[in-house]
Amino acid sequence: MSALIRPRYTVLILPCLLLAACASTPGGTPSTPAPPMVGMANPASVYCIQQGGHLLPQKDNAGNEYSLCQLADGRVVEEWTLFRQQHQPPQP
Repeated sequence: MSALIRPRYTVLILPCLLLAACASTPGGTPSTPAPPMVGMANPASVYCIQQGGHLLPQKDNAGNEYSLCQLADGRVVEEWTLFRQQHQPPQP
């Protein structure tokens, strides 16, 4: 009778093991897709450079980053202030 019991267990256990092996991911790590990269430059930074300036990266007391634009004539202006002086937002 034990000869009949072994094949029954094998028939029950083997499909369960195969199914479990198919469900796992390689290395045991979950597969999550990487977030898409946006490949767009900061328009205020681009405008500063187009005007012949160069960027001066800064950090405030809270750790927030921003850039100043040092223009060819020596003026130093916050990059978004410079950008907004020449680029008005569209009117609705």
